[in-house]
Amino acid sequence: MIKKIVIVGNGEVGEGQAGIIDAADFVIRFNDCRSYGTGGSRTDAVAVCNTGRPAKAMLGSPEWLAHPGVVAAREIWSVRDPEKFAAMRAPLAVSHPDLDDFCDDYTAAFSTFCAETRKAHIVIEKSVHESLDASLSAFAPAPYVVPSSGMVVIAEVLSKLAEAEVMLAGFGHAGWEWHPFAAERQLVDSYIAAGRLARLSGKILVSSFQGA
Repeated sequence: MIKKIVIVGNGEVGEGQAGIIDAADFVIRFNDCRSYGTGGSRTDAVAVCNTGRPAKAMLGSPEWLAHPGVVAAREIWSVRDPEKFAAMRAPLAVSHPDLDDFCDDYTAAFSTFCAETRKAHIVIEKSVHESLDASLSAFAPAPYVVPSSGMVVIAEVLSKLAEAEVMLAGFGHAGWEWHPFAAERQLVDSYIAAGRLARLSGKILVSSFQGA
């Protein structure tokens, strides 16, 4: 049974927290695993943006494919349900024409990578994304495109592994302009107040990487 999970974002992890992270039963990192090293080394799952530029960049990068965190991970989590993002393509072409490749789907390529490297491939269902949108609406977010990968993973863990102790590290709630970071921070704070999450504090490392 998984008793303790740490979800490690791309913000800076505070001194002394690497040991706490590595002592967990399950550690989730994101995309290019920028938290690896100073934020510990244990990596059980890597959550990836499986559409658009981030997906294309990772799959085409020998450095990503050989990254020790990616190599060590037993699971790859694709945070974007292909059906959900296929349905978003036409509306986005009108509202955000500059995001013309945002919904390009690389899920099959991640599945192939996982089969070749003997990893489990988990695709987070669109129901998690849609439930998260509903939860974020309580905080009146400014117009946004999608929740961040970190927030989608938090929602997935809380819905599927509710019995575990869940801690966050390296979450600055800042970055790409079309994520609802202010509302996400408020939602996370509400989960912490309710005892569903705990936060390991650290400095903010801002990323403008699309969909990080």
